[in-house]
Amino acid sequence: MAEARTRRRAGGGAARRAERSAVQIETAKYIERNIPNFEVLTSEALEIIETNAETVLAEIGVNFVNNPAALQRWRDAGAEVEGERVRIPRGLARQLCASAPPDFMQMARNPAKSVHIGGRSLVCAPVYGPPFVRDLDGGRRYATMEDFRNFVKLGYMSKWLHHSGGTVCEPTDVAVNKRHLDMLHAHMTLSDKPFMGSVTEPSRAQDSVEMCEILFGKDYVAQNTVMTSLININSPMTFDDVMMGALEVYATAGQACIVSPFIVGGAMAPVSVAGTLTQVMAEVLAGIAYSQLVKPGAPVIFGAFVTSIDMNSGAPTFGTPEASQILWGAGQLARRMGLPFRSGGGLCGSKLPDAQAAYETANTLNAALLGGVNFMLHSCGWLEGGLVSSYEKFVMDADQLGVLHKMAEGVSVDVAGQAMDAIAEVGPGGHYLGCAHTQAHFKSAFWRSDVLDYKPFETWEDEGARDTQVLAAARVKTMLDTYQKPQIDQAVEEALTDYVLRKKESVPDAFV
Repeated sequence: MAEARTRRRAGGGAARRAERSAVQIETAKYIERNIPNFEVLTSEALEIIETNAETVLAEIGVNFVNNPAALQRWRDAGAEVEGERVRIPRGLARQLCASAPPDFMQMARNPAKSVHIGGRSLVCAPVYGPPFVRDLDGGRRYATMEDFRNFVKLGYMSKWLHHSGGTVCEPTDVAVNKRHLDMLHAHMTLSDKPFMGSVTEPSRAQDSVEMCEILFGKDYVAQNTVMTSLININSPMTFDDVMMGALEVYATAGQACIVSPFIVGGAMAPVSVAGTLTQVMAEVLAGIAYSQLVKPGAPVIFGAFVTSIDMNSGAPTFGTPEASQILWGAGQLARRMGLPFRSGGGLCGSKLPDAQAAYETANTLNAALLGGVNFMLHSCGWLEGGLVSSYEKFVMDADQLGVLHKMAEGVSVDVAGQAMDAIAEVGPGGHYLGCAHTQAHFKSAFWRSDVLDYKPFETWEDEGARDTQVLAAARVKTMLDTYQKPQIDQAVEEALTDYVLRKKESVPDAFV
């Protein structure tokens, strides 16, 4: 009998170990906050900033460069146009912005992974734009298309990441005028999560729409939002023809745009928080209003990417108090406009996934959660001020996004949460390890990392005394080795591949 009990215990342990080691591709639903937003600005402060932003638009104006069609749209809407300078009468931009929807769904090719953007939701997307990559074995190097595909695979395999993103790194081994085709193909075939379109040239935005029409069907794209794209404003207060041209394509097609200033405080905006927020508000008002001139009702996101500058070196800094204050204030302004809000991310200035990276990343991730961010680009993988996509930091950050899910749940005070049955069962002087309540809830009661080390010192030392970067590198290898491509209709994949080949063969390579 004792031998039988031993076998049962051993079998149970083996089953649990097998469960833990089995390949599981699971995606958590986007975050829905059950906690309040942090509001750093009073109503009076918000009104001052909004009034000052209207003054900027009406008296100083914004530039729409190399875009005669945009200037004509503004003239027709009642703005004063002088050269490329557009002065927008008080109230006009806000009136135009009123037609933008307060929230929307971005559909994924796997409907279960579609995301809600707006309201109380938080959607996490990976790093965007770095020309370099770094890993523990290869160090810092220019990114390739193989790296890009690897990051898409890691994003697909990451439970707490809701979105495949866009330019997770810039593959420099593919011609500039063709790489967007390969990148979109990777997002569409190697993952079934939502993704972003290309914005580096209006024709590339059009290619993005056409590839989505192959993936989803033309009628479906016409009736649904299947892409979100990043439209950066050239701060201070300049809207270039490339980004606005891409916005025009997406707005016309009913696809979503993040209209986002790109600001380094002290260089591209004032050094004060209120002054920077005034400029952010003016730029976003003008950009979103223009999207609605192109197509009323086009989905948009109020964006704010703001960091400070080191006044000694001139380098941008991340995870600073001022950046959090600007994020929180911008979130309040976005909510007063009734629009989804984009900001935050796992931002840092560190060259390695070290303590500096961890501190700065934690500051920005927590600020985004508390600040009401609805779409968080750069959630994982960002290193060296955005110049580098780091393999190890990607999985470290993606793991920590699970903390945000847990924090966003708030504190439950239902019957299970109150745990009165457990307190009564254990009584004075007992312990809770074996009580019924613990047995019922221990699997889900505490968030647990898939990367960090919780083992006793002796075990940790026996296993090689591995630091977090080494543990993350092992996690990267395991995820890529066990990657399983999501199912896709063979005819659709073939049509996408054919589109990419035909497009690439139709023009010569260009590397500028």
